[in-house]
Amino acid sequence: MSAFSASDLSVSLADKQILRAISFDVQEGRWIGLLGPNGAGKTTLLRTLSGLIPYDGSVLLDGTEIRSWHVRDLARRLALVRQTHSLSFDFRVDELVLLGRSPHKSLLSMYEKADYELVDRALKLVDLEAFEDRSVASLSGGEQQRVFLAQALVQEASILLLDEPTTHLDVHHQFDFLHHVKDYVYRGKTVIGAFHDLELAARFSDVLLVLNNGIIVAHGLPEEVLTSEMIADVFHMDAVVEVSDSGRPIIRYIEPLTVNR
Repeated sequence: MSAFSASDLSVSLADKQILRAISFDVQEGRWIGLLGPNGAGKTTLLRTLSGLIPYDGSVLLDGTEIRSWHVRDLARRLALVRQTHSLSFDFRVDELVLLGRSPHKSLLSMYEKADYELVDRALKLVDLEAFEDRSVASLSGGEQQRVFLAQALVQEASILLLDEPTTHLDVHHQFDFLHHVKDYVYRGKTVIGAFHDLELAARFSDVLLVLNNGIIVAHGLPEEVLTSEMIADVFHMDAVVEVSDSGRPIIRYIEPLTVNR
């Protein structure tokens, strides 16, 4: 069953066309990795799927146009973890994570024991259970990113949208973060995540979708998509692609190619 279905999706921002009549389906219970150079349209696509920006064409979530969804209902169905965050004022870690429960609350309803238990569980999952009383502003960029992942987890949405969420994480926490997300998929959830690292995308994603200049240039299994030819054409890198024992691509970069190759 499709979670998302896009048809002739186009997006323009500040009179510049970012996405150009792209079409794709996202099956439930799968991890779709978005790849592409800077400016390819990955963030714009995620923001469109989140219902944050207007678009032309069609984007269906559960068979209904995204633009037709009520904001609260949409927040119960999907959660977005951005690459960077800005806060208008400081929060304690547990307070910020608890805000992930707000789509499930009416204006005057109180948080309950079950809500706080979800916060405790999420902080433990992202290895921040000892940080609950800390100020978010006092944390490193990587620690803050894990706080926002915890907030998305307590939202209990069935779709998780990730915009290069490992950018500020060290190697250990990159893998730890992505394994937490993989567990999310194992439980039947759907993930659409933009990656900067091609090998991480191949290791964790079920399907890859490659954007370049606002169009889809490749879509399929990692071993089908990550070829030397695609890496040269899209990322302008000379590379050798090998296959591991598990069937996942391993990329051996050689040297940059000129843009006019």
